[in-house]
Amino acid sequence: MSELPPDDNSALPDPLDSFDEMIEAETNRDPDLAVIEAGSRTLRAQSGPPRADVPARPADPEVDQALREVEAELATRWGETKLEPSVSRIAALMDVLGEPQRSYPSIHITGTNGKTSTARMIEALLGAFDLRTGRYTSPHVQSITERISLDGAPMDAERFIETYRDIKPYVEMVDASQEYRLSFFEVLTGMAYAAFADAPVDVAVVEVGMGGSWDATNVIDADVAVVTPIDLDHTDRLGNTPGEIAGEKAGIVKQDATVILAQQPVDAAQVLLKKAVEVDATVAREGLEFGVVSRQLAVGGQMVTLRGLGGEYEDVFLPLHGPYQAHNAAVALAAVEAFFGVGSQRPERLDIDTVRKAFASVASPGRLEVVRRSPTVVLDAAHNPAGARATAEAVSEAFDFSRLIGVVGASGDKNVRGLLEAFEPIFAEVVITQNSSHRAMDADELAAIAVEVFGEDRVQVEPRLPDALEEAITLAEEEGEFAGGGVLVTGSVITVGEARLLLGRG
Repeated sequence: MSELPPDDNSALPDPLDSFDEMIEAETNRDPDLAVIEAGSRTLRAQSGPPRADVPARPADPEVDQALREVEAELATRWGETKLEPSVSRIAALMDVLGEPQRSYPSIHITGTNGKTSTARMIEALLGAFDLRTGRYTSPHVQSITERISLDGAPMDAERFIETYRDIKPYVEMVDASQEYRLSFFEVLTGMAYAAFADAPVDVAVVEVGMGGSWDATNVIDADVAVVTPIDLDHTDRLGNTPGEIAGEKAGIVKQDATVILAQQPVDAAQVLLKKAVEVDATVAREGLEFGVVSRQLAVGGQMVTLRGLGGEYEDVFLPLHGPYQAHNAAVALAAVEAFFGVGSQRPERLDIDTVRKAFASVASPGRLEVVRRSPTVVLDAAHNPAGARATAEAVSEAFDFSRLIGVVGASGDKNVRGLLEAFEPIFAEVVITQNSSHRAMDADELAAIAVEVFGEDRVQVEPRLPDALEEAITLAEEEGEFAGGGVLVTGSVITVGEARLLLGRG
């Protein structure tokens, strides 16, 4: 399972030499952080499952109907944007279910962007080391069953229905005893934890829905807590600065846990490190204890060298685009190393061939996903300014488009101006649309903002997503078959999911 270092290292270059560049590259470091860091322990080394696509609707009409009935029942509950900040209801459900979430160790993931991709990478790594995994992520791209995965694949519809029916009597019992009924997300969280215990899994990889402290997932005591980059999103509920948002997200850091921190804004880092000190958690920070040493473009993705807690992992192929995915990979690797005790209980790195195999198997539907050629159509679920900036950078790096047309449909509760401004430099024109969700921003309202950002001549409006896709593809084709026109569909996970179906995926 591990690859021991050679006995004689005298002829080998010091691996820290290349890592010095990462340390020097870290920006916006606040000297005051040293005071906090002095009181925390840092984690330093002493020296997969098959690729799963998004599931389609069940082929069996009876199963499909049963799944629709479950979806309809779940839809009667509070949606994911209506919250009462408390874990009392989910805790009550766990109690009547016999605390299933305590029957397996877990890795808990919070942050603003990159959570799902990081969760998928962690899942792939754990599976490659022959551990049975459960993964809980949100939202889904096309099918609700995507949210709960076992052994690297979404739970099949029959098992999803069975799990819901199994816990339904207990859900109704809790509903009757609480001021508010369990929400949509709380019921799904209960289903996931029950399904993982029933499988049973060796480890659960759990992504928060929103925040951390009062998120429904936060009834687990994860040995490893992961915080992906924090930025402004859900500011009405989490706070108006990265530091305030970090205060909520730090709630997943438990006593004596190991915390894997992606690069963070200074005020967010201060809050997270202070929390680590309070609960005597061990900290590993991107850019110091681990990170991306080098990366270069490769066909279908990128080739990276990662600095882990146990040493360097060179020549790792990652079939995903963009610098941010390389950073997600570094975070995922450090999380899995910490789970296996690398850097604390054992000094050597994980088996590099197994790590390479795992990363090569990773897929992340709806994240810079190519779903069509001639012209190329790319889907990306960026839905806030930070995510949009990362996507714009990745598109510019990975695709040589001579003319890129955007299709944007966003939710009304997002910072759509910031999102559009991030994409303005790379879009020749933008087609504004809206998805079928009740949360979707009206196309005309979104278009009015787009005109202010892009100018009237670069904005078209097609309220129906099928019409928007057709118009964007037509505009891209004006460049000619071999001229390099492309389409990027973005703005919302729901928009991406619906476009994916329309374009024949799933």
